[in-house]
Amino acid sequence: MFSSVAHLARANPFNAPHLQLVHDGLSDPRSSPAGPPGPPRRSRNLAAAAVEEQYSCDYASGRFFILCGLGGIISCGTTHTALVPLDLVKCRMQVDPQKYKGIFNGFSVTLKEDGFRGLAKGWAPTFIGYSLQGLCKFGFYEVFKVLYSNVLGEENAYLWRTSLYLAASASAEFFADIALAPMEATKVRIQTQPGYANTLRDAAPKMYKEEGLKAFYKGVAPLWMRQIPYTMMKFACFERTVEALYKFVVPKPRSECSKPEQLVVTFVAGYIAGVFCAIVSHPADSVVSVLNKEKGSSASQVLKRLGFKGVWKGLFARIIMIGTLTALQWFIYDSVKVYFRLPRPPPPEMPESLKKKLGLTQ
Repeated sequence: MFSSVAHLARANPFNAPHLQLVHDGLSDPRSSPAGPPGPPRRSRNLAAAAVEEQYSCDYASGRFFILCGLGGIISCGTTHTALVPLDLVKCRMQVDPQKYKGIFNGFSVTLKEDGFRGLAKGWAPTFIGYSLQGLCKFGFYEVFKVLYSNVLGEENAYLWRTSLYLAASASAEFFADIALAPMEATKVRIQTQPGYANTLRDAAPKMYKEEGLKAFYKGVAPLWMRQIPYTMMKFACFERTVEALYKFVVPKPRSECSKPEQLVVTFVAGYIAGVFCAIVSHPADSVVSVLNKEKGSSASQVLKRLGFKGVWKGLFARIIMIGTLTALQWFIYDSVKVYFRLPRPPPPEMPESLKKKLGLTQ
């Protein structure tokens, strides 16, 4: 699969439009206008050699996709685990709002009852579950983005790029949630049901004995309801925000920005995307939290019982959590790409063929 995707990517300029040369400010001899002699230029061979030395693999190659998946593991596994205390309080506010009346009150009650150690409940299923989710989320997103762009063709891939981002991210998250569901169910049971279990080793066998595999996958449908809109917003909003920041805010082209400057843009765009992610996915997140706590309940029953007001409990805590989380994930993911010297395409530009059709070229 990876080899066929890589072949298609090389055949479609939208996916790899001389990205390596443009990305770091090297001029591409194939696109340089003719003119009078100027300062000495690097030869085509020298530029190609520099590119070959700089990047560890081709864009959309098998190695590229594997390392993107590794970046997803690192970015999602570490960030979600670091925010376990906030996630624990948020989940308890959703399932028992009478006891945990707000974010600060929730921390206070948790510390009083369980101490500091209690804030780390559920860290193991969180780390394992979200590492697997990150592998699929980021790795498959890159795969589906290449596949769908080749189906659309260069011009349509540019014109419909937002729809492309939405479709690729939704496809990736479908598989990511199947990987996440068992650990998410275990985590919520540990965090929201006092006395049930304190560790993954205790909770998972107990859940299986009581309900079988259903205990781990009964929340996958509401998980899709929560995570697919979240991920669609996360990727599409991020991609278009990066494009807008370089176009309207950053005072110089991306090719002239240093790697640290590019990573700052990544962090800012990630935080903006995270705020919208939290809002669109919060009602489903409330349903998932209650559903995984209770036995025998369905998503529709939980939704009806919570009502409109109930599904928005804990939104402020989730905005803080998801905004920070999304920004850090994109920052770490992009940093992993830099570390492994992976191609990092700049924001897309209108193809020359489309410019000619629209009469935008002279």
